[in-house]
Amino acid sequence: MLQYHILAVIIGGIVDFFLGDPHSFPHPVIAIGKLITWLEGHLRNGFPKGEKGEKQAGVVLVVLVLGITAMVAGGILYLFYRISPWMGVIAESLICYQMMAWRSLRKESMKVYHALKNRDTEGARTAVSMIVGRDTTTLTEEGIIKAAVETVAENASDGVIAPLIYMVLFGGFGVCIYKAVNTMDSMVGYKNEKYMWFGRAAAKLDDVFNYIPARISAVLMIGAGYILSFIGNAEERCNYSGKNGAYIFKRDRYNHKSPNSAQTEAVCAGALKIQLAGNAYYFGKLQEKPAIGDNLRPVVYEDIRRANSLMTVTYILALVPVVILLAVLWLV
Repeated sequence: MLQYHILAVIIGGIVDFFLGDPHSFPHPVIAIGKLITWLEGHLRNGFPKGEKGEKQAGVVLVVLVLGITAMVAGGILYLFYRISPWMGVIAESLICYQMMAWRSLRKESMKVYHALKNRDTEGARTAVSMIVGRDTTTLTEEGIIKAAVETVAENASDGVIAPLIYMVLFGGFGVCIYKAVNTMDSMVGYKNEKYMWFGRAAAKLDDVFNYIPARISAVLMIGAGYILSFIGNAEERCNYSGKNGAYIFKRDRYNHKSPNSAQTEAVCAGALKIQLAGNAYYFGKLQEKPAIGDNLRPVVYEDIRRANSLMTVTYILALVPVVILLAVLWLV
C-alpha cells in the first residue's frame, strides 16, 4: 500500500500547486473547526469552572476530536480502497490536496505584498488580518510586513512541511489527525484567560506533533537560503544568506513561548538579514516577545515575496526525496 500512499501525496501536492483551495469547495479543516466549536460549548457547560474542570474538559475535547476525525478519515479511506486501489488513491489524493497549504499561504500573503506595492496600507492591513491572530488595526507598514513574513515562515512548517511528513509516514489518515491537532491548537491553544486551562492539552499535543517537523523544516529552509543566494540576478542573490540563516537559527530558535514556532522564523529572519517578532497585540492585550534576528537592514515589502521564495524552495527540497521514494517503490 505504501506506493499508493506516496502516489496520493504527490498527486495532492501537484493539485495544490495549480489550484490551491477553492473557497466554494467543502474543506475538512472547516468541518473540524466547527466540531471543535460545538464541542467546546457543550464541554464548558458540562464540566466545573476553574483550573481542574477546564483542564479535564480540554482533555476530553482532544480525545473526542481525534476520535471522530480518525473514524471519519479512516472510514472513508477504508471504503474507497475496498472498492479499488485506484479509487482509494483518488480519495487519498483529494484528502492530501486539501491538507496542503502552500498555494493558499502564498496567495494570501502575496495579497499583502501587492497592496503595499500599490501603496494601499489599509488594504494591506485588511489582507494581513486574514492570516494572523494578532491585532492589526494599529500596525505600521513595517509591522504589516513583519506579520506577513512571520506567518509565511511559521506556516512553512506547520502548513506545508509537517503535513507532507505526516502524509508520507501515515497517508491521508495521518495528515487528518495532524490537522485536527493543529486546528485545535490554533483555536483553543492560547495562553489567555479564556483558554489558559481549557486549551492546555491541545497546545501541548501540538508541540509534540510539530517538534520534529519544525526542525526538519528549519534545516530545509537553511538549504533554501543557500540555494537562493546562488541563483537569480546579483542584486536579488545578495538578499539571501544561508550562512546567516543557520547562525540565527542556532541563536534565536527558542525566542518564542512555543518550542517550535521560532525554528523556521529564526531561519527566515537570518536568511533575509532582517529582525522579526518582538512585542505584539493579541486580543487587545500587549504581549512582550523577544526579537528574532538582527536588524541588519530595514524590512521592506519585497521581503514578503522573498519569504515566499524561501518557503517554496523549502517545499521543493522536501518533495525531492518523496518523488525518489515513489520511483524506487514502483521500480522494485
